[in-house]
Amino acid sequence: MLIWGTRLLRWIKGYLRFRKKGAARDLPDVVSYDGYFFDLDGTVFLGDRLLPGVKETIDLLRTKGKKILFLSNTTIRTRRECQIRLQKLGLQARLDEIVTAAFAAAVYMREQQPDPTVLVVGEPALASELDEQGVRMTTRPEQTTHVLVGMDMKFDYAKLHRAMKAVRGGAELIAANPDPNCPVAGDIIPDTWAMVKAIEAASGVAPSAIVGKPSQFYASKVLEWCGLRGEHCLMIGDRLETDILFGHTGGMRTALVMTGVTTKREAELSPIRPDYVWHSMERFVELARAL
Repeated sequence: MLIWGTRLLRWIKGYLRFRKKGAARDLPDVVSYDGYFFDLDGTVFLGDRLLPGVKETIDLLRTKGKKILFLSNTTIRTRRECQIRLQKLGLQARLDEIVTAAFAAAVYMREQQPDPTVLVVGEPALASELDEQGVRMTTRPEQTTHVLVGMDMKFDYAKLHRAMKAVRGGAELIAANPDPNCPVAGDIIPDTWAMVKAIEAASGVAPSAIVGKPSQFYASKVLEWCGLRGEHCLMIGDRLETDILFGHTGGMRTALVMTGVTTKREAELSPIRPDYVWHSMERFVELARAL
């Protein structure tokens, strides 16, 4: 079983080697990349509010013919629901431009696991994406080969008990993402990793895989789906340990926006160093228009 802390440490060490090798290289102009990958919560929007500079950025990139993907670690919305939410905020996005941790987890279960039977701890969107991929599901611990965990706003003792029994009975524990919490308008709420750690504590078994950002699986699939090499892409997000580390995992350049969960002090002290740090996407627009 792989423990998340060990994997995170390995990614950070690899990243520091990457930074040391590439430190002397000049950064490309912000509009010189072929692909632009945007996190959603805390980067594109916060609650029901589109964040400053986002629409101008997307419009500018589309006029230049750039490839755009929206990459979210959400497990509480399907890709279609994310598409509708973006449309309501005034952003047009095709379904194939949206990737979520729920969708990636469903693809992972279909591609990486032999004939799985999954017990889902999560919202209906996670089960919907599994069903779309033809993955069998169950609520009975004795039938379970994998316990897949996402954010669950109705997580309770009964769900914890079922998941614990399944994992203690030999089922693998899979985390759809490693996010401990999620920013919402005026608040921060518990996310997937809080549920995963509860199941781990009860069962004594750590998760064997983490599917969402910053995993190698997520990074490799995104690059495969968009048909680009990592060095030709810019990953933009608000969270160092998922968005920025995801970019480094895929060999991408990275930009941290200070509109989500990361504080200025956290950004200054973290060993995970983005190539760009912007107060919001308005800074991207300023840089692009100055060229």
